[in-house]
Amino acid sequence: MALVPSPQWLDTGDNAWQLAAATFVGLQSIPGLTVLYGGIVKKKWAINSAFMSMYAFASVLVVWVLFDYNMAFGPQWFPFLGTPSLATSALFTTGQATIPAAASGMPPLAFPMATLIFFQFVFAAITVIILAGSVLGRMNFTAWMIFCPVWMTLVYTVGAFSLWGGGWLAGMGVADFSGGYVIHLAAGTSGFVAAWVVGPRLQADRDHFPPNSLLITLAGAGILWLGWNGFNGGDPYFANADAGAAVLNTNTATAVGLLVWTLLDKIAYGKPSVLGAVNGMIAGLVAITPGAGYVDGWGAIIIGVVAGIIPWLSMNWLQKTNFMKRVDDTLSVFSTHGVAGLTGGLMVGLLANPGMLQYIGTDKEAPGVNVTGLFYGNPSQLLLQVYGAAFIIVLNAIATYIILKVISFIVPLRMDDATLKVGDDAVHGETAYAIGAEGE
Repeated sequence: MALVPSPQWLDTGDNAWQLAAATFVGLQSIPGLTVLYGGIVKKKWAINSAFMSMYAFASVLVVWVLFDYNMAFGPQWFPFLGTPSLATSALFTTGQATIPAAASGMPPLAFPMATLIFFQFVFAAITVIILAGSVLGRMNFTAWMIFCPVWMTLVYTVGAFSLWGGGWLAGMGVADFSGGYVIHLAAGTSGFVAAWVVGPRLQADRDHFPPNSLLITLAGAGILWLGWNGFNGGDPYFANADAGAAVLNTNTATAVGLLVWTLLDKIAYGKPSVLGAVNGMIAGLVAITPGAGYVDGWGAIIIGVVAGIIPWLSMNWLQKTNFMKRVDDTLSVFSTHGVAGLTGGLMVGLLANPGMLQYIGTDKEAPGVNVTGLFYGNPSQLLLQVYGAAFIIVLNAIATYIILKVISFIVPLRMDDATLKVGDDAVHGETAYAIGAEGE
């Protein structure tokens, strides 16, 4: 009996790249953001902050395969949502991948559904982990345990289907290459609302919150940066030329964003800050994400410059105003993800180059699938980008507020002050550093 390893529709190169890209994105969360959070917070919150990330990753995967995947990428149920159903059967997971409501806008996918389900899962998981950065140092862990799967099911899936699953925003022509809106604007908006509803840290922690390990923070940041190659390089769904361009653009914009942010820190405060450099890196990564495969090299450089300036102004001026300081956004996710994601999404409306083909057309369909911005003669794209951003902001603000209010009737959203004074040992019975402990 002759055997072949896979059906004819499966391209081993594309399948290998999608699995590798998904793994890179997964590394952004664990260990990337897990150790970044663990290092960037005050020593007494290192374990709690890292654990929030790891718990989120695990809890999202379970609901993802049970019903959330098909709510985000399955057959259309509503214009903004797919049909909830299991993504577990042998026939489904080993069959050829497809996104039913969006299939007409892309070539047939050359890998199995299992690869697509996992690839999209790691994007979903990192969204709620980014959101966690807004509420570190005070959110009740039990409330977080409830919040992660509920928010993923009721909020993330709506944005994902609307823009990526073939929903109404995709039908209008709103462009989000790899998650500037679906992930970063969503996390920034929901995180800010969550920080407001949960309440602030202890005033002593707000006044003095030194990182317990900048080297650990930098290790997490480095994993985040290089992991982004999978984040943006995987989103054409093929190991094609556009994937390579997206990776190059991602790194270019990130490098420029880091340099510009560092320069602004030096001008404003007299010293270049490594934490500032990390924030500039993140802002660059986020801002290039919605247009990574739609802009050319100059577009990536321009986005990097803007990402170094606008989120910097948001963090160092806007979030320090008396009005904004009422909300204790621990890691300024509002600026580095929300503002950067919004900025990058709008820049797509300006800088998207029609010569950047995501998929190449055949003779009758030439040139292929692309996006054209205002600077290349299409002013309507900028307006579409505004519509998409407005929907994501409103959806996330309202839904996150309602979810947290309902959870507050079950368990407190914020830890009590006595627990907040102690930190990890009171919450988990564990501490990050055992130096000075008995027997050490």
